Parts: sequence; structure tokens; C-alpha cells
Amino acid sequence: MTPQRQLRLGAFLRPVSLHTGAWRYPGAFPDANFSFPHYKRFARKLEAGKFDALFLADHLAVLNMPIDGLKRSATTPSFEPMTLLAALAAVTDHIGLIATASTTYGEPFHVARQFASLDHISNGRAGWNLVTTSNPDVALNFGREEHLAHGERYERAREFFEVVTGLWDSWADDAFIRDVEAGVFFDPARMHVLNHRGPELSVRGPLNIARPVQGWPVIVQAGSSEAGRQIAAETAEAVFTGQATLAEGQKFYADVKSRMERYGRSRDELKIMPGCFVVVGATAEEAREKRALLDSLVHYDSAIASLSIALGTDASGFDPDAPLPEIPESNASKSGRERTIALAARENLTVRQLAQRLGGYGGLAMVGTPKMIADEMEAWLTGEGCDGFNIMFPFLPAGLDDFVDHVVPELQRRGLFRTDYEGATLRENLGLKRPENRFFAKATEPRTYEPVSG
Repeated sequence: MTPQRQLRLGAFLRPVSLHTGAWRYPGAFPDANFSFPHYKRFARKLEAGKFDALFLADHLAVLNMPIDGLKRSATTPSFEPMTLLAALAAVTDHIGLIATASTTYGEPFHVARQFASLDHISNGRAGWNLVTTSNPDVALNFGREEHLAHGERYERAREFFEVVTGLWDSWADDAFIRDVEAGVFFDPARMHVLNHRGPELSVRGPLNIARPVQGWPVIVQAGSSEAGRQIAAETAEAVFTGQATLAEGQKFYADVKSRMERYGRSRDELKIMPGCFVVVGATAEEAREKRALLDSLVHYDSAIASLSIALGTDASGFDPDAPLPEIPESNASKSGRERTIALAARENLTVRQLAQRLGGYGGLAMVGTPKMIADEMEAWLTGEGCDGFNIMFPFLPAGLDDFVDHVVPELQRRGLFRTDYEGATLRENLGLKRPENRFFAKATEPRTYEPVSG
């Protein structure tokens, strides 16, 4: 008998909740962005709920929006994610730790070293969310006058991925022999100098840290554009995406999984996990009331600024009570723009209604009782719309507690989610293989060295 498929669950913390009104919700922690005790509480609660991973998105610039909207946003300031995840690694034991690092504004050696370090510190729980960065204002913080074009960003990302993974393979797993008697710390024959020279990057190597515990930290990709789908099929092991309906999810799922076959990859080597905003209530009415209260806390200044970001164009001059006008192409996120335009058309929303929705959250939302939410999640899983979800909590800590205390037990009762972690590493818990070192076969015989003369 084929074993029942189970959901993979990640937790999206940006830096706490994506919803613009979350920090204002009764009982929420307005200071959570800069409170390590709060983050520690969240991480431990997620681990108690057997979540696969927590995910920290990152911003390399203050959000590109007018100050009247910006001043109302709690997502503007946040901890640097690698520093925070290293601290959380010390207070957790099982949950995966995934962070964003930009291929447009990072350097491969830094990224490879940071994530290898996190993987060792956490005993194999690191994941890298490979992004090309959509915010054009970031360029101004990194000595550039203009943001790289969308296609150029993805070309650089492909080469960046090859360099980072090549650096992770700098050392064979058995390179560090630490032969005290002979006085030999590592075997030079088990070290590889990358010497990469490509169109965008030149990196000598080797990396100055041992190969990561997982071989490579888990590779995550976020995005749904044509270029994003392609790089996901080539490289990713998990995809955080944003389809709002099961039909859209099934189309995306089938497309990306079929592309993998061209590269000799099994469909099981990639976990597709759409973002899912979840509001839990004891009754459906209670859940809807929570969502309504939360959405009411979004100021229009903030809402129209969120709409501008999603569209990649200034929406402040649009007639708020008219339909969305024709939107030109931009150099920002293409998948985000397309989702927003599709939402407006699908639900016949005015600019004001669309802005209010996006100021809260305009993607996939499940609002209801634990049973109702489990029903929807089961339909997505069995209908091949996803392999799991990247859960977005409406407010914290209550939204997180509601999900772990009430939805997780319902999923476990149905056999749709684990009751305990299967392995020690993030790869093991996601059901992913440890990649082989591209430069070294496994050693068959230990090398011997002459002792150091006195």
C-alpha cells in the first residue's frame, strides 16, 4: 500500500507577520521585531507543533513607499536574519532555519560561508532562500544607481547558485583528519580549489569552513514568474509561492514539476509550498470576525503603498473608487504584479478595495474552524496543488498558538502531518537526499601520515 502523503509546514515570519495591521491587533507584541525573547517563544512553539522550518524574509532597504504609508509599517525594521537564526539555533533542536540571501546584492563567498556556518551551528538545519531582490531601492544602498533588469538578475542567480554550491563542495566530508600524532589537520588531496571564472562572477575558493552537515543547506526559491519557475525546476528543493486558488496552485504545481524531468530530477526532490494566511476560530463566524477586525486596522495610506509595491508602480494617483487601470510592466516582481491584477479582475475590486486587501493580505487565505482549514489543506494536498504550506500567521502570539494548538492536532488526527520529527536534519525531515560532493567520491581507505619528528 502506498503511504499517505503528508503536508510539509513552514512558518513565514516577515519579520513577524506579513499583515500590515498585525502589530496593532489586541494582545499582539508591537515590539516583536526587535525582541529576541519573543522570537525564541515563537520558534519553540513552532517546534512543539513539529513544523519543518521557520523562514525569515529579509529587506535590504526600507520599503519603497511614501512616508505616510511607511510610518505605519512594522515590516520596515528587522533583525539581520543570519544573526537571528544563529541565536535561535542555540535554543531549538529540530526546526529548520531558513533565511533569504540575495544573489543580486550578495557575494557568493559570503553567502556560502554564512549558510555553511549556520548548518554546522544548528547541526544540519539550515536552508537558503535564493532571491534576486525585487525592490529597486536596494540598488541605492549598494553603490548602484539602477536595479539590474529582471532577466539579468536571474542570469546572475543561476551562476551564483553554481558558485555557492561549488564552494560548499570545497572539502570532502573526510578532509579534516585531525591526526594529532602525525600533526596533520587536513588532507590536501581532499580539498578542491574552485577557480570559477564566469560572465558575472570570479571566485577562487576554497571555502574556509568544512562541508555543511547536510552537504548543502536546503535550497529554497521564492517566486512564480517564468524565470522563477525555470530556476526552481533547475535548482530548488522547496518553493515558496503565492497561488490564491486551488486551480492556480494545480497549474503551477504541474508546470514546475514537469520542468524538473528535463533536468533528470525526480518530482519528489522539490516541495512546493504556497503561502497560506490562516485565521482560526472556534466557529466560522468567530474566524471571520477576527479577520475583519485585523483588516480594519490597516490605514488607507499603508494600503495604497502596499498596492504600489505589488504593482511596481505608484498607485497613489489612481481613483480609489474606480477599477484598476491598465498597469505597465516594471522591473519589480513580475509574479506579484500578475497576482494583484488577477485578483482585481477575479473579484471585480475597486482600487480602494484592492489596496485594503493587499494592505492586509491578498493571497491564499483560510479562515474558519480547525476542521474547515484542515479540509482545505487536505484538498490542496490530495489535489496536487501543493506539497505543503508556508503558514502566515495573522497576528502573534495568538494566531500562532491557535494554529499549533488546534489545526495541527486536526491534521495529525487525519494522518496528514507528523506527530514527531523523522530525522535530525532539515533535509531528513523534508524527505530530501543529501547531495553528493561533485568533486570527491567517498573515501574508501584512510590515508596515513608519518608522525611529526621531534
